[in-house]
Amino acid sequence: MMILASDWTAFHADRTPDKLAMIDQATGRRYTYADLDRRAGQLAAYLRAEWGVRRGDRVAILAKNSTEYFEFQFACIKAGLLMLPLNWRLADPEINFILADSGAVGLVYDAEFAPRLANISAPDLRHGLCITTLGAVPDKADDYEAAIAAGLTPVTLAPYTTHDEPMMVMYTAGTTGRPKGVLITHGMMLWNAVNITTPTGLNCDSVFYGVLPTFHIGGLNLYANPLLHLGGMNIIARQFDAGETLRTLSDPSLGVTHMFGVPSIYLFLSQHPGFAEADLSQVASWGCGGAPMPTAVLETYARRGIVIQLGFGMTETSPTVFLTDKRRALAKPTSVGKPLQHTRVRVVRDDFTDVAVGEVGEVVVSGPNVTPGYWQRPDANADSFTTDAHGQRWLHSGDAGMVDDEGCIYIVDRYKDMYISGGENVYPAEVEQVLYQIDGVAEAAVIGVPDEKWGESGMAVLVAKPGHTVEAAEVLAACQRGLAKFKVPKTVVFIDALPRNAAGKVLKRELRTMFIKEN
Repeated sequence: MMILASDWTAFHADRTPDKLAMIDQATGRRYTYADLDRRAGQLAAYLRAEWGVRRGDRVAILAKNSTEYFEFQFACIKAGLLMLPLNWRLADPEINFILADSGAVGLVYDAEFAPRLANISAPDLRHGLCITTLGAVPDKADDYEAAIAAGLTPVTLAPYTTHDEPMMVMYTAGTTGRPKGVLITHGMMLWNAVNITTPTGLNCDSVFYGVLPTFHIGGLNLYANPLLHLGGMNIIARQFDAGETLRTLSDPSLGVTHMFGVPSIYLFLSQHPGFAEADLSQVASWGCGGAPMPTAVLETYARRGIVIQLGFGMTETSPTVFLTDKRRALAKPTSVGKPLQHTRVRVVRDDFTDVAVGEVGEVVVSGPNVTPGYWQRPDANADSFTTDAHGQRWLHSGDAGMVDDEGCIYIVDRYKDMYISGGENVYPAEVEQVLYQIDGVAEAAVIGVPDEKWGESGMAVLVAKPGHTVEAAEVLAACQRGLAKFKVPKTVVFIDALPRNAAGKVLKRELRTMFIKEN
């Protein structure tokens, strides 16, 4: 039986039209559910009438956090389009690849990013719309606010839209050096909202402060979209600022009840001069994910009576798989706990049998929150999913895990070489492609090494060609030209030869042994 999707903003606009839905912190604008639903519907009408978009078309957004981001998301939902969030930290060539690979036909962008448009292009990209609330309208640019003010009859969700239909394509970095588009369906969004509600206590009276970038699934779904599903209220920060965050969380007139961040955010907050005096007592739920959390940081908050619940997820799982319960958060600070209610997780051996207690295997995930697959990538689908003897489909996380005698899971390592820097996934193969373009570089490998500020940062391990001299500054400059800032290695080292196995594969575990000092 096909399950029909629902229009969240339309439901609350009808039921509680005057209730505040969103506050845009950068502009001070406040929108009720009636406002949000109307603006999204009118934007959807404009995209159909002026851009001529059809159901299933991909439309991109290159913007910092704002209420417009969510208006655009719901406009895409209403019009049957696939929203394509673009990471504004990416270099222009990286954005161009995503636009071309997805076949995006239009781009909504911040005025701040208008100068970049000269270098951004794709074969199917024909339309643009500029968000101008914090900047002037560029010459010959179509204005986002004018599009909404055109007064077209708002579009509503097609009545036979199902949970199986995709409503977003979100690109993640690829292990082969190219990102791949994860299909996000209506059902995935709903089940993430259902999964996250119980462990966090989210409800229609909750107030969430969103600081994670909305080009990531975490910025959208932890917990802004789940709260829009419930009819609560979101305050959206344009981007994270430690001082502003402490002031917002302490403001009794805002009444923030829920906060989610990556470990570096919690570290920066704890190191801010205002942390000790900030009144954080009104925040009922603190969540964290994206990277391992240092136990020392957990303990810093615990001394203030704050329990941070650690989670684990992927873009492919929309994203939540784990969020440890409060009673285990400090008792087992390195565990992600047990999977959430409507998700199933196993830790398996190479033969897909379950590991024993204390044995390490790969974490695999199944459930209605798991993606149906990747955009036009049958090869990635074949590599990423296994159907077991019972016909159940499992997503390979690429992470190594271990189960204790209580059934709690520990993420102990990564099978893939990806590392996480400041909450951003970095795949070494993508960086290595740039390194190999440098004249004089014979061999290149990138590993993640511990970093006090970012959790992990990149180390480029290079072998120079005979008779050539390569300077570290030259290497970093080449990376800065072709890669997003967070992907640029922090350190460069040179060795005589990379360790390899008999098949010629670089043994990165040996590089980690060589360069990562044990605590």
